[in-house]
Amino acid sequence: MVLPVSFRCLRQIVLLSFFGFTAMGALPLVAVAAEPQKADGKNPGGDIVVLRALDKVTARTKDLFVPIDETAIFGSIAVRPRKCLKRPPEEPPETSAFLEISEIHEEADNLPLFTGWMFASSPAINALEHPVYDVWVIDCKMSEPVTPSSKE
Repeated sequence: MVLPVSFRCLRQIVLLSFFGFTAMGALPLVAVAAEPQKADGKNPGGDIVVLRALDKVTARTKDLFVPIDETAIFGSIAVRPRKCLKRPPEEPPETSAFLEISEIHEEADNLPLFTGWMFASSPAINALEHPVYDVWVIDCKMSEPVTPSSKE
């Protein structure tokens, strides 16, 4: 027995199957990006996460250089990076960061908006969904080592 299918229902089925296959195809990329290794067995990473934030209302963008486990404020959101990973130059480029983003409320506790990994090469895979703000991962940077100045 064949049931009649409306155009709208058919469109939803096609879109869901397309996005399902796209997500399944992206899963190996995500798994590889989250666990890169150096030759010595350590994860290459950074001390500073470079993020780009956009205020959709004013069209203002700002690059944020946020140290790991510290908080940056952009408008009414607070961004706290927990981990930043970057592949070595000889591999396909990928930078990923684990972020906690919350909305700041004066009269109540902060409202968590996003917790998870963001990927520089595919910002739409796991994005912040907010009506006013967008945040993207740009890069991981190592902080400059402090070298004592030699006085002779």
